[in-house]
Amino acid sequence: MLTFSTRRVLVIGLGLIGGSFARALRARGLVDEVVGYDRNRGECELGLSLGVIDRIADDLETAVGSADLIVLAVPVKVMEQVLSEIKPWLRPQTLITDVGSTKGNLVDAARRLFDPIPPGFVPGHPIAGTEKSGVGASDEELFVRRKLILTPLPESDPAATLAIARLWQGVGSEVLQMEVRRHDEVLAATSHLPHLLAFSLVDTLAHEAENTDIFRYAAGGFRDFTRIAASDPSMWHDICFANREQLLAQIDRFTDGVAKLRDAVARGDSQSLLGIFTRAKSAREHFSRILARSAYSPDLHNHPVTFRVRPGSSIKGQADLPGDRSISHRAVMLAALAEGVTDIEGFLEGEDSLATLQAFRDLGVVIEGPHQGLVRVYGVGLHGLQPPVGPLYLGSSGTSMRLLCGVLAAQPFATELYGDEELSQVSMSAVVEPLRQMGAQIETAAGGCPPLKIKPVESFAGTGKVLRVASAQVKSALLLAGLYTETQTCIEQVKPSRDHTERMLGRFGCEVRESAGRLQLAPGGKLTAGQLRVPGDLSAAAFFIVAATLSRGAELLLEHVGINPTRNGLLTILQQMGADIELLNVRDDCAEPVADIRVRDAALKGIEIPAEWQSLALDECPALMIAAACAEGETRLHTQVEGGLAANRRLSLMCEALKQLGVDLQLEASCLRIRGGRLHGGRVSSGGDPRVAMALAVAGHLAGEELDIEQCASVALFCPEFVDQARRIGIALYKEEG
Repeated sequence: MLTFSTRRVLVIGLGLIGGSFARALRARGLVDEVVGYDRNRGECELGLSLGVIDRIADDLETAVGSADLIVLAVPVKVMEQVLSEIKPWLRPQTLITDVGSTKGNLVDAARRLFDPIPPGFVPGHPIAGTEKSGVGASDEELFVRRKLILTPLPESDPAATLAIARLWQGVGSEVLQMEVRRHDEVLAATSHLPHLLAFSLVDTLAHEAENTDIFRYAAGGFRDFTRIAASDPSMWHDICFANREQLLAQIDRFTDGVAKLRDAVARGDSQSLLGIFTRAKSAREHFSRILARSAYSPDLHNHPVTFRVRPGSSIKGQADLPGDRSISHRAVMLAALAEGVTDIEGFLEGEDSLATLQAFRDLGVVIEGPHQGLVRVYGVGLHGLQPPVGPLYLGSSGTSMRLLCGVLAAQPFATELYGDEELSQVSMSAVVEPLRQMGAQIETAAGGCPPLKIKPVESFAGTGKVLRVASAQVKSALLLAGLYTETQTCIEQVKPSRDHTERMLGRFGCEVRESAGRLQLAPGGKLTAGQLRVPGDLSAAAFFIVAATLSRGAELLLEHVGINPTRNGLLTILQQMGADIELLNVRDDCAEPVADIRVRDAALKGIEIPAEWQSLALDECPALMIAAACAEGETRLHTQVEGGLAANRRLSLMCEALKQLGVDLQLEASCLRIRGGRLHGGRVSSGGDPRVAMALAVAGHLAGEELDIEQCASVALFCPEFVDQARRIGIALYKEEG
């Protein structure tokens, strides 16, 4: 077994990338020695004077023979020549990697030269660079928070791959692995093609007779797009030949896309143009978020956002609530599957619902917006979805994944659903298994976790059996799948659950019949587009309602709030505790009951939570626990859950924080007891849970001293306007980042 070391590094080619890697290794003390070699002696001498390298390799044979790691940082066209030159002096345990943007040509060269390929050979490609070149432009921070792609071969020793990966991680890179051909395909699309287009555009315009005026009056967009045409022409000449096959394929794809755009312009096809532009804009924003690690909350629990809350006075005025999350998901889904154009007002622009919106764009649906909650969906009908070009990324949105399973299970094309690290650890078996009973073909990872691979089926007949469910999301997925079945879909609810899907299906013209807890959906229906206004989110309203109830002299109005009977149990509990909550202008809006809610201050008393509301109380525990902590007497919640109440992470986070604020409480296996009293200030953590953070912000308003709440970044995704709305009604809440 070979042992690989990275103590002595030889960098062949002291340009920007090679020099920056060498400088970063030395600056961080990651190796014992960095030796530089370049055919341009002047670059080596400059690198030595700048402290980029420890010494110059005067004798390449000696330098190669003593190096633990050799980094090829030369142009792609000379990679084979350099490999051939150093081949005689390589040791079996020598590590070899490169920094080139194409991999197929390098691997082909290595296979021609070596038999077999050395086990320490692991091609690599840092996604980093600047417009400057040469060792004089080297920057030890160039690779920080940049991606580094390794393309290990079947012959590469895993220990060699690990050693090289750790060195790149040491200079700040995020190390990924990719198959050689896939790497060249991806880079052809995302790097090589844009550079060639920029060169081609500038060259084309330069041949215009009036090119002086064209360039003189070019705006910033032209400058930004063509900036990369200032890159080294020789390098891009070489890349064109090194990655010819993949680059030609991408040019053909782009040519087809431009032809479609030209055709739409020529025909005056407004919807096609709008589809191209809206898909492109949303995709650009989507990809930018992913690259910035902010898309669909991949790493927000550790994002440094702190809420600082000062004790406040009275709550006054009116708060504008975000649209209901559950209804926003379903509105986009059914509008996409409907025939005609649907305008949606009040759409929640949070990460979870945006994941659903993006997924349907990827499935070929034209969607305008969202802009200040307004979304226009050009429905394609039940059978109009198109195969996505790749897997659908859903971030941390379990709702998106479960509901989409129902829609996609019956499509005539294959799809794959995946999410971030958090969602990838959540079992989807509860929705996958009943869908399989209906005829779906879905593969999961171990434990029923994502990614989910959904295969097309010849006939989605459905099942003659009654499907028993305990979850609103699973029920919704089955109803959505039932839109495509050849037989009636019958679902028995183990317990009452949210009925937003049933209501909205009726709104789109597809009736779901309900009798004694059993739902029936007839086959052969269709969805018809219409206008929708998403009600304000009662879950978000709960925090403001509790704050107003407990603030002396308060009077707060919340307009157009959803009061669905399956969601409003918290209002009933608070009213039983003595809250002064009045529902005004109660009406139905798009099949959902809504009302304006007026809240005045009141003295609360502790109660025994009624049995019929215990499950709801557990779901809404953060806001309810703040109310109980400020009520007179003791509030008790008795309920049986798997693993005991302490297994509920949100409940445990609230208990820990409230104890630090001086609250007298007891958490047992099946019982939570909270005795009301005075809240203290201090410093607590939300644990990254947005509902906990929002509840603690209310606690800070009611406390006797200032309160700092750590790990609050996720609030911006759950309720984007929470901080602004809280300040508007009188909560002295300040957000600190970093």
